[in-house]
Amino acid sequence: MASMAMVAIEATIVSTAMPQIVAQLGDLHLYSWVFSSFLLTQTAMTVVFGKLADLYGRKPIMLIGIAIFLIGSVLAGFAWSMPAMIVFRLIQGVGAGAIQPVTLTIVADLYPAHERGKVQGYLASVWAISAVVGPMVGGFIIHNLSWAWIFWMNVPIGLASAAGFIAFLRESERHARPSIDFAGAALFMAAIAALMMALTYAGDDAFARAVLAGGAFLLCVLLFVAQERRAAEPMISFALWSRRPIAACNGATLLSGMILMGATTFLPMYVQGVLHRSPVVAGLALTMMMVGWPTGATLAAKSFHRLGLRRILIGGSAFVPIGAALLLFLSPGASPLIAAFGSLIIGFGMGTSSVSSLVLIQEIVGMEERGSATASNLFSRNLGSTLGATLFGAVLNFGLTHSNGLVAVTSDQLKALLQNQAASLGGSDMIRMVLHQSLHLTFISLFVIAIFVVVLLAFVPPVNIRTAKPVPLEALSPLED
Repeated sequence: MASMAMVAIEATIVSTAMPQIVAQLGDLHLYSWVFSSFLLTQTAMTVVFGKLADLYGRKPIMLIGIAIFLIGSVLAGFAWSMPAMIVFRLIQGVGAGAIQPVTLTIVADLYPAHERGKVQGYLASVWAISAVVGPMVGGFIIHNLSWAWIFWMNVPIGLASAAGFIAFLRESERHARPSIDFAGAALFMAAIAALMMALTYAGDDAFARAVLAGGAFLLCVLLFVAQERRAAEPMISFALWSRRPIAACNGATLLSGMILMGATTFLPMYVQGVLHRSPVVAGLALTMMMVGWPTGATLAAKSFHRLGLRRILIGGSAFVPIGAALLLFLSPGASPLIAAFGSLIIGFGMGTSSVSSLVLIQEIVGMEERGSATASNLFSRNLGSTLGATLFGAVLNFGLTHSNGLVAVTSDQLKALLQNQAASLGGSDMIRMVLHQSLHLTFISLFVIAIFVVVLLAFVPPVNIRTAKPVPLEALSPLED
């Protein structure tokens, strides 16, 4: 829970503080890359670290992940430019790519399905606590200290988490030889990087570069597929992903990841830039999503046996487009409560569907595939977040340069607006209106994607939850015959 809190706090604080960080460092067009760079390495390394944990044990991989994450956090605090910030966020993403999958693997090892949902609800509560504490502490840091402390505050949490693992987690030794698909991971990272560049260039009207990056993406995808088909231990098992329940759940999880990143990235920008509210208010609006998430996860976990896993999965996901629809009613004169309530409903729907999807996927596969199946779901969410940050960033950039009946807004003008200095600019209302139109277009895209989440989950067949005895702590190593 401490290790997950470190990642959770980072997510909420950075989203809230980014308007101030980009105002100081400049290069607004790289705004979404600060999030995408983190998620790129986190997504690509998730399956790799999951396999390494199966081979060498959870403990050493978790400690390595915490160390890498803390190194990236310390360096991010010293970032002198947006490109440097992006590089250091890449390092943080590598560490997060080890922390999250290994944590979920330990939970899956220790608890049977009928208890696992409750434990995952407890773990989800970490995000709620971090979401409440994070923005408040972040707002205090922004007003009284350097924003660098937003990253440096991870150090004591990470050290406490590492100390806990060293003191209490005991495992048996591993003797197997690894078969890690590093080529697949490298090709995947190249493909996602090329896709992000293509979307970014398209949003900036650099169509020649967008086409070139798109061609590189297609080439990397073809090479990636060829690599996965011949790899002994592929990064992505096509046989596993082709099963209908897994394909539907992972597809919906991917879209949910896009929605999550779109809301957490651009909702604070709307509250601060259009509604002219403080970073603390923006953070509280975003916090409601992290409150709704564990609430939905906990209620779902307690209702699996009574209502059925499929009903909870589909019914819970319906809250996502309902919450996204509320964001369409935001306007320059609207109350931030609309953003907060929409955020709460989206979080509730995602919490319900995410824990249901994970339990369902873990239950329809055998023990020998559980690690890969779990990693596939987490991989889908991270991939969706990576694509979402870039896609919605491209939509925002397109809206800023193609505002309806208004002149295009420059990077300096928008930066001044985010710094609450718009009063000193001529036509500040015009700048707010352009930002409103651009973010409204982003929220429309988010709503459309939310509808497809429900559609995909409708293809999931009914699943019965098995009852099994809990696994003792000493059995954290792979089960042997």
